[in-house]
Formats: sequence, structure tokens, C-alpha cells
Amino acid sequence: MPTLIVFCHLRWDFVFQRPQHLMTRLAEHYNILFVEEPVHHDGEAYLSKTEVAPHITVCRPHTPIHQWGFHDDQLPTLNTLLADLVPAGERPVVWFYTPMALPLLQNFDPSLVVYDCMDELAAFKNPPKQLLQRESALLNIADLCFTGGPSLYEAKKDRHPNAHCFSSSVDAKHFQQARNRDNSHPDQAAIPHPRLGFYGVIDERFDTDLIKQAAAARPDWQFVLVGPVVKIDPAHLPQAANIHYMGQRTYDELPKFLAGWDVCLLPFALNESTKFISPTKVLEYMAAELPSVSTPITDVKVPYGDVVAIADSPEAFVAACERMLNASGEEMAALKERMRAVVAGTSWDNTAASMHRLIQAAKPRTKAERLNASGAKAEAGNEELMPVQAA
Repeated sequence: MPTLIVFCHLRWDFVFQRPQHLMTRLAEHYNILFVEEPVHHDGEAYLSKTEVAPHITVCRPHTPIHQWGFHDDQLPTLNTLLADLVPAGERPVVWFYTPMALPLLQNFDPSLVVYDCMDELAAFKNPPKQLLQRESALLNIADLCFTGGPSLYEAKKDRHPNAHCFSSSVDAKHFQQARNRDNSHPDQAAIPHPRLGFYGVIDERFDTDLIKQAAAARPDWQFVLVGPVVKIDPAHLPQAANIHYMGQRTYDELPKFLAGWDVCLLPFALNESTKFISPTKVLEYMAAELPSVSTPITDVKVPYGDVVAIADSPEAFVAACERMLNASGEEMAALKERMRAVVAGTSWDNTAASMHRLIQAAKPRTKAERLNASGAKAEAGNEELMPVQAA
């Protein structure tokens, strides 16, 4: 099996999402080496390797360098640690989730370079200063560009000649377990109904004020929030008797939480960090056949506005939740029918298979061809492109 090297800003054992879904399926065709960002370690640098699934090995660099992520200060040490990752002469497929890892490409003679742009990372809180320049370089060097939703596709399609939109998909069988409403997670058993739930990362994309206002407006409703708190101070999270923080949970636990909810929430803030997001959970909520309410995120509102209630203010959000809670049996039956039609039209299996076909169809380039192509694009676009040796 050929080797596929993945450079990712998300840890494998963090929230189970797009990278994990795709790689567990692409492992049918490749030996996958999933390279994470380095972690700090007082002592000599080393690379730990852990097999987390068949044909998937997580490679985690441990370095004494304090700068986080694929920072410039980390690069010399990382280049040394990764120098023997594949045997001499092997031409792996190299797949990037973060452009910040692009300088590490010099360790390899890739047969193909893939950029799976799942988020607009430059719009997130405190992005690295080199991110935009490295993304431009990656788009010049990459053979294929995938995007995590239609908004990202619109933003990238004119910057790469071989860009393809692959929206977030769903593992329907996994989340259909929630249709057994008696299988509710025991950790929420003491929380009364109605329960309005959210799971996912709680960060700058999460509208904490919206939850605070909704919980205050309806103290008889219970808000169950499942997921890790990242990049925001937990002390700033809204606190109330009817707001319940359940912490990070495993992928296997999520259907059990869903099974005990009455309405699912997508309470995303409307800011730069959410302009291009395509939430995976919207389809997972549908697979569970639960009504959901969202703020007007483009990649929710446009494709799923006839299935998901859209609300553009705290008052409208509460009113939409009220409608969902009070929906008649007939209304719910019609809504579930629309959900089933959406879920039937997508799957991570199909997405991974389509990506694999595109990889197989792409013509491998030599290192010289890659250098010439990237240089030509940089000249045509009047861009400053990092040389391949440093990119």
C-alpha cells in the first residue's frame, strides 16, 4: 500500500471530525502517517508513533521548544525527526490540513500534494502571522484542493485550478443509534426535560451570549453543552442552574446524548471565524431525526434552510426552539422525512471514495516539475512564493 502523510493542526484523539472520518476510510488504500503538531518535552527531541487504527499511525513530535504548533522555531528539529519517516526513494502522497506545516515538505519527494481546507484558519483567534503567505504557497504547490463546504469552495476555487467542494458528511449508522430514545446517556438522567443540546468545540465560534440569553428567557428549559472549551476562558462561560457543561466526550457517547435531547442547537456566533464553517453536526442531528435550530450560518441556511430552523436574534432563536418543541406529530413526521432524504444523499464513505478517485486520476509530478509549476504560478500571480527547499 502507498504511504499517505497527513500534517494536521488537530490531534487525532481530540474531537472526532473530518480528518478522522476521512483517514479511517482512506486507510483501505494507504498506510497513513498522521503527523500532529509538536508537544513540549524537557529533554531530547523524539518522535512517538502510535497505531490508532488499522493502517493509521499517529506521529507526535516531542521537542524542548516552547513555541507551539508548526512554528518556525520548531522546523529544524521537526525536519530532523521526520527525515526518515518514509524509506528513501518512496514518493508518498502528502496531505495538508494546515499550511503552517508546508516547510516540512522538503523532507519528501511527494507523488501528489493535497490541501484539504476544512476551515479558514486565518479567521480564527490569534492565527500565526505566516499563515496566509504559506497558504498561498500551498495552493501553488498542491495538485488537488478540497474544501469543507460551499462557502470555502467559493473562496478558493479561483485560487486553484483543481479545487473540489466536499462538504461535511455523516456517518448515518452511528448517529441513527440516537433514534432509540431510551438509550439516553446516564450522565444526563437527572436533567429534566425539555433538553436543548449542543455538542462540539466550545470556542470563539460559539455564541455564549446567545445561550446566556436563551437560558435566562426560559429557565424551565435545560441547555446541555457537550464538548471541550478551547481558546476562551471558562470563567467567561454563562452560568445558570439550567446550563449544564458535560465536558469533552468520546465519539461513541454522542448518540447517547442525542437520544435524550428534545431540540438540537447550532448556536454559532456571526463573526469572521464562522463565515466559512460547514458544521458536521448538522447532518448528525438529522441522522438522529431530531429538530434543530441554528443561527444563520451560510453553509447551514442555504442547503438546509427547509430542514433546520434559522434564527438571527436571541428572541428569534428562543421562538424557533419553542416551535420545534411544540411541533405536532404531523409536522415532525414531515420534518423527519426531509431529514431522511438529506442524510440518504451523503456519507463519509462516498466522500472518501470520491477523493480517492481524484487522487488516482491526478498525474504525479517530479520535484523539478513541482518547482517549475510553483515558480510559474508565482510569477504569473506576482506573488512571493517560498522556495521549495523552505516550503
